[in-house]
Amino acid sequence: EMLSAGARIIEAACGPCIGMGWAPPSRGVSLRTFNRNFEGRSGTPDARVYLVSPEVAALAAVHGEMVDPRRLGRAPVVLVPERFAADDSMIIPPPPRGERAKVIKGPNIKPVPRGKALSDTIEGEVLLKVGDNITTDHICPAGAKLLPLRSNIPALSEFVFSRLDPEFHQRAREKAGGIVVGGGNYGQGSSREHAALAPMFLGIKAVIAKSFARIHRTNLINFGILPLELADPEDHEKLKQGDRLLVARVRRSIGQGVPLAVQNLTRNTSFTAHHNLTSRQREIMLAGGRLAYLRRRRRK
Repeated sequence: EMLSAGARIIEAACGPCIGMGWAPPSRGVSLRTFNRNFEGRSGTPDARVYLVSPEVAALAAVHGEMVDPRRLGRAPVVLVPERFAADDSMIIPPPPRGERAKVIKGPNIKPVPRGKALSDTIEGEVLLKVGDNITTDHICPAGAKLLPLRSNIPALSEFVFSRLDPEFHQRAREKAGGIVVGGGNYGQGSSREHAALAPMFLGIKAVIAKSFARIHRTNLINFGILPLELADPEDHEKLKQGDRLLVARVRRSIGQGVPLAVQNLTRNTSFTAHHNLTSRQREIMLAGGRLAYLRRRRRK
């Protein structure tokens, strides 16, 4: 019935949600039942995407305008089956001893970059300063152009922060990495690990922000980028892009669980930042990320 009515059924994957087809026209209005409507997320930079319930979307498709579902009476009762059918016939399981398996990689699949053990001194330039509610889409965009690069971090890194600053990649490479300053709720949105992995590849050593979105903060730790939260949010206004920052006694402060003093060498000022790491996160951070942490534990 849905097909005969003109509906098209697509796979449950990252399709229209990240603009892999179904992109609205320029400045086009689109009602969507996805979980994101950041600018450019739908594949069209100036689209007007509104998040709605499935009921509102279906009725809008029928009526040609937004309709309150409550106008049409009581909603039908949908029964959930006791058991859902599952067909795993297309899954080829790995051999019993996975290390003997040969992984064949195409030319667009590169090794996962690995972080280095955390240095006791972090010094670098503020490569970018951003405001509140920066999303993982801002940090590492998705879409038809970039999705094929998900297994090629060197290529994907060229687009880090490209929607905010197209020169960021080049500046990060010229400066051999550095520091990013963020506002409140830094890293909100999709929990994509590439938003930490690609900046790590560019040499980002730390992100200093007013506050972090929980999952992105975990991803930063897992890939060896130190997330530091400003003790005084007002210090955010005092930091400028291009400032050179120095954080000394990093390993000792993290090991002891105490705040870190950050010097602004450009302005001859200093401020305090908290790492708020758990005991396990401290070990991961000091090792240079979760891969290095797990490798070390395996050797032991």
